[in-house]
Amino acid sequence: MEQLEDGEVKRLLHKGWMTHDAMWFQHCALECGMEKANIINRAAVRSMARIEAKRILKAFGLAGIESFDELKAFMEAAEQVVKAEFMKFTVEFPEENLMRVNMPRCFALDGMTRAGLAGQYQCGIFERFWGWLEALGIPYEASPRVEGCMMHLKGRCFRDIRLDFGKAAGAVA
Repeated sequence: MEQLEDGEVKRLLHKGWMTHDAMWFQHCALECGMEKANIINRAAVRSMARIEAKRILKAFGLAGIESFDELKAFMEAAEQVVKAEFMKFTVEFPEENLMRVNMPRCFALDGMTRAGLAGQYQCGIFERFWGWLEALGIPYEASPRVEGCMMHLKGRCFRDIRLDFGKAAGAVA
Protein backbone atom coordinates (compact mmCIF):
# COMPACT_ATOMS: atom_id res chain seq x y z
CA MET A 1 0.00 0.00 0.00
CA GLU A 2 1.25 3.50 -0.87
CA GLN A 3 1.75 6.20 1.73
CA LEU A 4 0.07 9.56 1.20
CA GLU A 5 2.00 12.81 1.20
CA ASP A 6 0.86 15.43 3.73
CA GLY A 7 -0.77 17.50 0.99
CA GLU A 8 -2.75 14.50 -0.22
CA VAL A 9 -3.94 13.77 3.32
CA LYS A 10 -5.03 17.39 3.73
CA ARG A 11 -6.92 17.33 0.38
CA LEU A 12 -8.66 14.10 1.35
CA LEU A 13 -9.67 15.47 4.77
CA HIS A 14 -10.98 18.70 3.21
CA LYS A 15 -13.02 16.78 0.64
CA GLY A 16 -14.46 14.56 3.37
CA TRP A 17 -15.35 17.54 5.52
CA MET A 18 -17.00 19.39 2.62
CA THR A 19 -18.95 16.30 1.58
CA HIS A 20 -20.20 15.92 5.14
CA ASP A 21 -21.10 19.61 5.23
CA ALA A 22 -23.05 19.40 1.96
CA MET A 23 -24.86 16.20 2.93
CA TRP A 24 -25.66 17.54 6.40
CA PHE A 25 -27.12 20.73 4.92
CA GLN A 26 -29.09 18.84 2.25
CA HIS A 27 -30.67 16.45 4.78
CA CYS A 28 -31.35 19.30 7.21
CA ALA A 29 -33.10 21.28 4.41
CA LEU A 30 -35.16 18.24 3.40
CA GLU A 31 -36.19 17.51 6.98
CA CYS A 32 -36.61 21.06 8.32
CA GLY A 33 -36.95 23.32 5.25
CA MET A 34 -34.46 25.85 3.90
CA GLU A 35 -35.27 28.58 6.41
CA LYS A 36 -34.48 26.36 9.39
CA ALA A 37 -31.52 24.73 7.61
CA ASN A 38 -29.96 28.17 7.05
CA ILE A 39 -30.41 29.12 10.70
CA ILE A 40 -29.00 25.82 11.96
CA ASN A 41 -26.09 25.89 9.49
CA ARG A 42 -25.01 29.40 10.43
CA ALA A 43 -25.21 28.62 14.15
CA ALA A 44 -23.30 25.35 13.71
CA VAL A 45 -20.51 26.99 11.68
CA ARG A 46 -20.12 29.82 14.19
CA SER A 47 -20.08 27.41 17.15
CA MET A 48 -17.56 25.14 15.43
CA ALA A 49 -15.35 28.12 14.63
CA ARG A 50 -15.19 29.18 18.28
CA ILE A 51 -13.78 25.78 19.18
CA GLU A 52 -11.58 25.67 16.06
CA ALA A 53 -9.94 29.02 16.95
CA LYS A 54 -8.84 27.69 20.32
CA ARG A 55 -7.44 24.55 18.69
CA ILE A 56 -5.51 26.62 16.15
CA LEU A 57 -4.06 28.78 18.92
CA LYS A 58 -2.92 25.68 20.78
CA ALA A 59 -1.56 23.92 17.69
CA PHE A 60 0.61 26.91 16.77
CA GLY A 61 1.72 27.60 20.35
CA LEU A 62 -0.12 30.91 20.63
CA ALA A 63 -1.41 32.02 24.02
CA GLY A 64 -3.92 34.50 22.64
CA ILE A 65 -4.33 37.42 20.29
CA GLU A 66 -3.83 40.90 21.68
CA SER A 67 -2.72 42.94 18.66
CA PHE A 68 -3.39 43.41 14.97
CA ASP A 69 -0.04 41.82 14.10
CA GLU A 70 -0.87 38.77 16.23
CA LEU A 71 -4.24 38.48 14.46
CA LYS A 72 -2.49 38.54 11.08
CA ALA A 73 -0.25 35.68 12.26
CA PHE A 74 -3.29 33.77 13.52
CA MET A 75 -5.07 34.20 10.18
CA GLU A 76 -2.02 32.87 8.32
CA ALA A 77 -1.92 29.86 10.65
CA ALA A 78 -5.67 29.27 10.28
CA GLU A 79 -5.41 29.42 6.50
CA GLN A 80 -2.77 26.67 6.55
CA VAL A 81 -5.20 24.42 8.38
CA VAL A 82 -8.65 25.18 6.96
CA LYS A 83 -8.26 26.49 3.43
CA ALA A 84 -8.77 23.81 0.79
CA GLU A 85 -7.50 24.21 -2.77
CA PHE A 86 -11.03 24.84 -4.06
CA MET A 87 -11.60 27.69 -1.59
CA LYS A 88 -10.74 30.82 -3.54
CA PHE A 89 -10.98 33.43 -0.79
CA THR A 90 -8.20 35.80 0.20
CA VAL A 91 -7.64 37.61 3.48
CA GLU A 92 -5.93 40.99 3.23
CA PHE A 93 -4.96 43.65 5.74
CA PRO A 94 -5.10 46.91 3.76
CA GLU A 95 -4.64 49.16 6.80
CA GLU A 96 -4.25 48.97 10.56
CA ASN A 97 -7.19 47.18 12.21
CA LEU A 98 -8.92 46.38 8.91
CA MET A 99 -9.22 42.87 7.58
CA ARG A 100 -10.78 42.32 4.15
CA VAL A 101 -12.02 38.94 3.04
CA ASN A 102 -12.50 38.65 -0.73
CA MET A 103 -14.39 35.73 -2.23
CA PRO A 104 -13.99 35.82 -6.03
CA ARG A 105 -15.68 32.42 -6.26
CA CYS A 106 -17.75 30.64 -3.64
CA PHE A 107 -17.77 26.86 -3.30
CA ALA A 108 -20.90 27.04 -1.12
CA LEU A 109 -22.83 28.99 -3.74
CA ASP A 110 -21.58 26.60 -6.43
CA GLY A 111 -23.08 23.70 -4.46
CA MET A 112 -26.33 25.54 -3.75
CA THR A 113 -26.62 26.43 -7.44
CA ARG A 114 -26.16 22.77 -8.44
CA ALA A 115 -28.91 21.88 -5.95
CA GLY A 116 -31.20 24.64 -7.28
CA LEU A 117 -31.18 26.44 -3.92
CA ALA A 118 -28.98 29.50 -4.56
CA GLY A 119 -31.83 31.98 -4.17
CA GLN A 120 -32.75 30.60 -0.75
CA TYR A 121 -29.23 30.22 0.65
CA GLN A 122 -28.15 32.37 3.59
CA CYS A 123 -24.36 32.64 3.60
CA GLY A 124 -22.68 30.59 6.30
CA ILE A 125 -19.08 31.15 5.13
CA PHE A 126 -18.44 34.32 7.12
CA GLU A 127 -19.84 32.76 10.30
CA ARG A 128 -16.47 31.01 10.58
CA PHE A 129 -14.66 34.35 10.69
CA TRP A 130 -17.15 35.76 13.22
CA GLY A 131 -16.74 32.68 15.42
CA TRP A 132 -12.96 32.97 15.33
CA LEU A 133 -13.01 36.65 16.25
CA GLU A 134 -15.50 36.04 19.06
CA ALA A 135 -13.41 33.19 20.46
CA LEU A 136 -10.33 35.40 20.33
CA GLY A 137 -12.18 38.18 22.16
CA ILE A 138 -11.70 40.71 19.35
CA PRO A 139 -14.56 43.17 18.86
CA TYR A 140 -15.37 43.83 15.23
CA GLU A 141 -17.81 45.45 12.86
CA ALA A 142 -18.37 43.91 9.44
CA SER A 143 -19.63 45.57 6.30
CA PRO A 144 -21.52 45.33 4.16
CA ARG A 145 -24.26 43.55 6.05
CA VAL A 146 -25.83 41.07 3.70
CA GLU A 147 -29.02 39.02 3.83
CA GLY A 148 -28.77 35.94 1.67
CA CYS A 149 -25.73 35.37 -0.51
CA MET A 150 -23.86 38.44 -1.76
CA MET A 151 -22.27 36.51 -4.62
CA HIS A 152 -25.69 35.36 -5.83
CA LEU A 153 -27.26 38.80 -5.38
CA LYS A 154 -24.43 41.05 -6.61
CA GLY A 155 -21.99 38.81 -8.51
CA ARG A 156 -19.19 39.57 -6.04
CA CYS A 157 -18.53 38.87 -2.39
CA PHE A 158 -16.37 40.50 0.25
CA ARG A 159 -16.47 41.77 3.81
CA ASP A 160 -14.50 44.58 5.39
CA ILE A 161 -13.98 43.77 9.04
CA ARG A 162 -13.03 46.68 11.29
CA LEU A 163 -11.25 45.38 14.39
CA ASP A 164 -11.08 47.11 17.75
CA PHE A 165 -8.32 45.89 20.02
CA GLY A 166 -9.13 48.61 22.57
CA LYS A 167 -12.63 47.40 23.55
CA ALA A 168 -13.95 44.44 25.48
CA ALA A 169 -15.52 41.67 23.40
CA GLY A 170 -19.07 42.22 22.18
CA ALA A 171 -18.93 42.51 18.42
CA VAL A 172 -21.60 43.00 15.81
CA ALA A 173 -21.55 40.97 12.59
